[in-house]
Amino acid sequence: QVQLVESGGGLVQPGGSLRLSCAASGNIFSISTMGWYRQAPGKQRELVGTISKSGSTYYADSVKGRFTISRDNSKNTVYLQMNNLKPEDTAVYYCNVLHLGRGYWGQGTQVTVSS
Repeated sequence: QVQLVESGGGLVQPGGSLRLSCAASGNIFSISTMGWYRQAPGKQRELVGTISKSGSTYYADSVKGRFTISRDNSKNTVYLQMNNLKPEDTAVYYCNVLHLGRGYWGQGTQVTVSS
């Protein structure tokens, strides 16, 4: 089993920045893709971006140029740096990791962008 613990959410004004972290623990042998999703009230969960074990990244068009995903394989941790935040970025953010072909989810962390 793999456990994921997220941190870093909160309230920020439009144009501000936040950094989310997601640390994996447990019987970890090999984590491949790590990623972030988000779910706004009344909407479906959507992909924010992913990062492969080698560091290749993919971003949704809505966050491209503003968000950056990185990872520290030695710490089994993935990060989401969010800059120039907009009210429409308000959502619960979830990390997801693939471990031995199985996906695991974090508990979610609330990000609220409001003045």
